Amino acid sequence: MSQTVRTRPEGSARPLSEAYDTALLDLDGVVYAGGRAIVHAVESLGTARSGGMHLAYVTNNALRTPDAVAAHLTELGIPAEAADVVTSAQAVARLISEQVPGGSRVLVIGGDGLRVALRERGLEPVESADDDPVAVVQGYGGPEMAWGRFAEACYAIARGVPWFASNTDLTIPSARGIAPGNGAAVEVVRIATGAEPQVAGKPLPPMHRETILRTGARRPLVVGDRLDTDIEGAFNGEVDSLLVLTGVTDGAQLLAAPAHHRPTYVDADLRGLLTGQPDVEATGDGFRCGGWTATAGREQLELTGEGEALDGLRALCAAAWTVAGDGVCELDGGKALARLGL
Repeated sequence: MSQTVRTRPEGSARPLSEAYDTALLDLDGVVYAGGRAIVHAVESLGTARSGGMHLAYVTNNALRTPDAVAAHLTELGIPAEAADVVTSAQAVARLISEQVPGGSRVLVIGGDGLRVALRERGLEPVESADDDPVAVVQGYGGPEMAWGRFAEACYAIARGVPWFASNTDLTIPSARGIAPGNGAAVEVVRIATGAEPQVAGKPLPPMHRETILRTGARRPLVVGDRLDTDIEGAFNGEVDSLLVLTGVTDGAQLLAAPAHHRPTYVDADLRGLLTGQPDVEATGDGFRCGGWTATAGREQLELTGEGEALDGLRALCAAAWTVAGDGVCELDGGKALARLGL
C-alpha cells in the first residue's frame, strides 16, 4: 500500500476477518476499558479467531507483562497467550539492546513490563542512577508512580546517560474517564532536563517492526481507537487500519484528521471485523454512503438523506478529507454530526 492521500474510507466486499490474516489490536479503548471488556469485543474476537484470523494484542502500555495481559484477556473470555501480546516495553527493550552491550545496566522508570522485556534482551534492570546505568528507560508505571522516580531519571540523564521512552501517549482511557499517560510523565522529565528521549511505541517504526517480527503477519490490519498512535502507526507502516469508535476518537476529530491520521475503515466497534465495509461513492457534488449524501458547503459540511449513522459519518469523512487534501478540514461538521447522533 502506498502512502497516498486518503480522501474517503474504503469499502470491502469481504469481511475484514477474511480479507486480512492478522488483526493487530490495540487494547485500551478497543478490547477493554478500565479492566472491563468493551461491548461486543468478546464475541466479535471469538468469531474472527474461529474463522482463522490471527489475533495479536498490541499495546503502548508498558506497565504489564505479556503474561499478565494474556491472563487478563483470558479472564475476560478472550483466550490469549503471552506470545499473542506485543508491548511497547518489548519494542523499547529491543531498541536499547541494539545500542548497548549485552548485560548492560538500564535504569527503569516504570513497571514490571519493562523489567521483563529488558531481561528478555539480556539487559539488567536497576533502580538507581547510582547503579551506573548505561541507559534510562521510562514507561507507564501506573497511577501510584512516585514522584521521586522522575527525579532518578533526571539524575542519570544529567550525567549524559541516553534516555529511552516506551511511548509518549499523553492520555489513557480508564473506567472513570481519561487519565494521564506515559507521555505526560515523559514531559516532566523533558522539561526538567531539556533532553529528548528515543521513543519506541506507536506510531513510530520500532513498534511496527516489533509487531511484525513477533506475529509474522503478511496481511495485517491495525485496529485502534486513536488517530495519533494506532492509525498514524498503520500509516507509517504502510498497512491498512480500522478505527473503532469505542475509545478516545469522536466524529469531529475524525473529520478533521490530516492524511496520516485517516483510517482505511471506520466502524462502531469490533463487530466491524466480521462484516464487509460499504463503499463511499462520489456523486456529482458530494459523496454517498448508504442512504446519506455529504457535501462541502462554503462554511460547513452538509448532510442529506437517512439511514445508518455510520454510513453518514463515512460520507462526511469523504467530503471533509477531499476538501482538506493532505491537511485539516476547517469546515464545521457539528450540525451534520448532531443529526447522526455522533
